[in-house]
Amino acid sequence: MNTDESLAENIRLAAQAIREADGLLITAGAGMGVDSGLPDFRGKEGFWNAYPALGKLKIDFQSIASPQAFMEDPTLAWGFYGHRLNLYRNTVPHDGFRILHDIAEKLPNGAFVATSNVDGQFQKAGFSESRIYEVHGSIHRMRCMDGNCDIWSAQSFFPKIDEEHCR
Repeated sequence: MNTDESLAENIRLAAQAIREADGLLITAGAGMGVDSGLPDFRGKEGFWNAYPALGKLKIDFQSIASPQAFMEDPTLAWGFYGHRLNLYRNTVPHDGFRILHDIAEKLPNGAFVATSNVDGQFQKAGFSESRIYEVHGSIHRMRCMDGNCDIWSAQSFFPKIDEEHCR
């Protein structure tokens, strides 16, 4: 069987499995948002292309995406998170989200999503909030630094960002 025949057979088997399913478990990571235009933060080059000011300072994702960053340089940390919040708010989920949603709508038990993404794209695509587990939380929710407070929506927070300096 050549590669094209093998691919066609795998697609046929996947479609058959979906037709016979009563529900869909969707697991997604950073790659899911790339086709919507969101940066993938796994490699330094992709991260630093999205945040050149941090690249100049040699600050990597793990360093800026930490409570320590808010203690050491809160303006820079808020610049990073504020930019991402604005970016995710303005991003339209790509067609793959709709396709998965359409498939789930036809199944008796619908879909459950487990994602490491914090961008809220599954919610924007129409998936039920109660059926989404966000492993790393959501950038659309906020909390105080010491953890001794409730989590609240970032819906009314509109940060003004100097994108050139990420502040």
